[in-house]
Amino acid sequence: MSRKTPIKANTGPARPANPAKPREEDLYAPVKSLLEGQGYEVKGEIGAVDVMAMRGDDPPVIVELKTGFSLTLFHQGIDRQAVTDHVYIAVPYLGTKQFLGALKSNLKLCRRLGLGLITVRLRDGHTQIHLDPGPYQPRISKPKQTRLLKEFAKLEGDPNTGGQVRRGIMTAYRQDAMRLQVHLAQCGPMKAADLAKATGIARAQKIMADNHYGWFERVSRGIYGLSPRGSAANPQDN
Repeated sequence: MSRKTPIKANTGPARPANPAKPREEDLYAPVKSLLEGQGYEVKGEIGAVDVMAMRGDDPPVIVELKTGFSLTLFHQGIDRQAVTDHVYIAVPYLGTKQFLGALKSNLKLCRRLGLGLITVRLRDGHTQIHLDPGPYQPRISKPKQTRLLKEFAKLEGDPNTGGQVRRGIMTAYRQDAMRLQVHLAQCGPMKAADLAKATGIARAQKIMADNHYGWFERVSRGIYGLSPRGSAANPQDN
């Protein structure tokens, strides 16, 4: 299929299926109708291929059908790219919050793999093309990269075990807050500017003002001390 003429959504007639118990073959008629509407000749089960479509001298279009997203479906899609660049995967459209979340994530995966993505609403056969197949060059997100590099540079040592749950993760922010808590415990209330200078933590005032862990309190204008919680608690235990 030419990238200049992507196939379009279709609302043509198709035999209604049971959305509660979808089968792969329930997707075939709507997908076939979609392709035929674009001038393709469509045949099912050609070799190992679920759906194959031809139109004149255009490259073949292949669609792999599954009742839901799975690693097997993506493996099949990748395998079909040995035959043609125009490979779609097709799944039933459910409309649930869980499905929409999976759809968003799997669209990213399809884009990375160069696969197209079709959904089929089984109650009426409506088909929708969410993505056409094609090469994809991922773009580096400079803001995300910068945030990670800063966190890596600021985090002292290697306090976390890779793969552990987010709860209890030591961050550079938490390390800074702990250093401020320790200094205030030793020296008493201080001006934020003096505390920043003494600890080398430029964002000292913001950390104490935000008071994310409940350890700090403003004693007077520009001066911070420890809250009762901050005085009593060991930061390592919070």
